[in-house]
Amino acid sequence: MGEFKHLVIVKFKEDVAVEEVLKGMEKLVSEVESVKSFEWGQDVESLEMLRQGFTHAFLMTFDKKEDFTAFQSHPNHVEFSATFSAAIDKIVLLDFPAHVVKAPA
Repeated sequence: MGEFKHLVIVKFKEDVAVEEVLKGMEKLVSEVESVKSFEWGQDVESLEMLRQGFTHAFLMTFDKKEDFTAFQSHPNHVEFSATFSAAIDKIVLLDFPAHVVKAPA
């Protein structure tokens, strides 16, 4: 089996200092060795009716599902999750094995 992905899509609460939450997440992934890569972005193109209020996406990549499982129970993740959860108005989580299809050269 290949890489395992953890995709989080959120809408932050109105009064949240998003920059502080982002700094906390970047700190978290830098401290947990099982995270292979981390990407995030803020929606700038989608129509409101299509994004349904969601504004930010976060994608973590792990070498294997076991690394993701270890990440979930890591003390730093458990601690940060409480802060992150308090900042969120809406959330969607998807955890899945990656299926990579190479594009033609």
